[in-house]
Amino acid sequence: MKKNYRKGGFTFKQFFVGHDRCAMKVGTDGVLLGAWAPVQQAKRALDIGCGSGLIALMLAQRNPQLLIDAVELDNAAAEQAQENFTESKWAGRLRVFAQDIVEFSAVNPQQYDLIVSNPPYFEPSVSCSTEQRDQARYTATLTHETLLDCAKQCLVADGVLCLVLPYEVGEKVEIMANKEGWFTAYRINIQDKSTTAFHRMLLGLKLSFVEPNVSTLALKEVDSQVYTEDFQQLIREFYLKY
Repeated sequence: MKKNYRKGGFTFKQFFVGHDRCAMKVGTDGVLLGAWAPVQQAKRALDIGCGSGLIALMLAQRNPQLLIDAVELDNAAAEQAQENFTESKWAGRLRVFAQDIVEFSAVNPQQYDLIVSNPPYFEPSVSCSTEQRDQARYTATLTHETLLDCAKQCLVADGVLCLVLPYEVGEKVEIMANKEGWFTAYRINIQDKSTTAFHRMLLGLKLSFVEPNVSTLALKEVDSQVYTEDFQQLIREFYLKY
């Protein structure tokens, strides 16, 4: 990613993401999820905890027919996501709801083919420096159990829920989800280099059984900081340098 000359954000090939009012900034986790989530057959998507709107914008770029709703509890982040959406070429297909996902899932009648989330993942033990950042990073306001329950209410029967998580957290969420009636459809184990331990997981869950597709992705070459060809292929349509 190349930092934009505009203050407080990043420029991708087809859009700009301002994030100076968001607790969680644009980062590799969101880029991975936005570039990978299966959008080809989807008609409607939901981004839970959208932050700056990065992932929703990536999905909009990848599927020109996709209608996307984004839910964000923090008002400042929701306002910034709306600004990012409005300034994009896909403004007519993107909506932001400044709302708790529990409330949203209880009253919103819409069902989605694809749900994505880069959710909080730290247990609420040691606090971050601000309430806004706590909310974005810690599971006190959105537990993984609650996320799965809300997604189940909003997903069509053959839809898919896609998450990006730290690897060890992802293992726990996958086990929890399997016990709650979810089936693993996709899992990509992410490592910095092929010689290092897994540190992230892209997890795709469905409510009906499918044979799981499990693979591994290394981000960088073993002897350098150069991105691997597999990772370059994944993000080629987004990063300015490719």
